[in-house]
Amino acid sequence: MSAPTTDPGVRWYHQPVLWLGIAVFVVSMLGCVWIIVASMRSADVPLQTAHAVFGVPASARSSHPASR
Repeated sequence: MSAPTTDPGVRWYHQPVLWLGIAVFVVSMLGCVWIIVASMRSADVPLQTAHAVFGVPASARSSHPASR
């Protein structure tokens, strides 16, 4: 048996598709973190409704006074 050939062009870090996959994964994870941070900054005000469909309010009424 002969020793496997090690061509420097087929090493894993020479594959542009792999780097593209890593970049897409990192960008998507950063996007998820950004969405979580942005959503934590805004308040989730509960709505006062009389009817709910599957636990979701069917109509929205603002709990804030109407602006004039």
